[in-house]
Amino acid sequence: MTFSLTWLPQVLEDAGLKVAEQPGWRTRGHGDVGTIKGVMCHHTAGPRTGIMPSLGIVTDGRSDLPGPLAQLCLGRDGTFFVVAAGRAYHAGAGNWQGVTTGNTSFIGIEAENTGQTSGPDTDPWPAVQVDAYHRGVAAILKKIGAGANMCCGHKEYALPAGRKIDPTLDMNEFRQRVSALMSGTADAATLIAAADSAGRPTLRRSDRGDLVKRIQTRLQVDADGTFGPATEAALRQFQRDHGLVPDGIAGPRTWAALETV
Repeated sequence: MTFSLTWLPQVLEDAGLKVAEQPGWRTRGHGDVGTIKGVMCHHTAGPRTGIMPSLGIVTDGRSDLPGPLAQLCLGRDGTFFVVAAGRAYHAGAGNWQGVTTGNTSFIGIEAENTGQTSGPDTDPWPAVQVDAYHRGVAAILKKIGAGANMCCGHKEYALPAGRKIDPTLDMNEFRQRVSALMSGTADAATLIAAADSAGRPTLRRSDRGDLVKRIQTRLQVDADGTFGPATEAALRQFQRDHGLVPDGIAGPRTWAALETV
């Protein structure tokens, strides 16, 4: 069955964020969610390199806990990977603002980061990732009609206190930034360049024209000049095959790869 959170990609895209929908996400979950009250922020404690190396674990789970382990993953380049539209096992026992049903009532976001702040695996948070984190959370909270106080870190929710340390971000500062975004007092951000160095515009679903036909020809799909679902699906697969973020958007890096085929 298709679960409730099918609105996630559109809300994030409308906020100007990069989104990569994962195969089967609409029907993935441990049953459906309940009424969503807020967003819970995590870090993966995964590898130190790569955009989203923990995607498989979050999607499929571990030996001791079946996936999905969150509805969303957030890569180091600011891309949101949509993993599940249903309930995810991300919260465990805890309490935030009187809500104790974490898995049912909070959308979980697993941001790629080692969680180490010293030593050889120290992993400073990229500015583009943190900015996307703020903007994604703000967009989701606006969608569900909740305030910035309904964003929490796993470390704040989890009981007994001290059971979790994620994410290694100052959550009070995080909520202040989210609040500024929700009130419209924060600066806008452009996370994908509008065009590459050759002047080719960034293209995505609903765009039309000869450049869309060029992309379709290289992808070997019907070159009708309309960037529709079939073109987007083919582009996502091309991006996966070429080690790119599979966001279905033809930005500068994707254009460069397309021009080599």
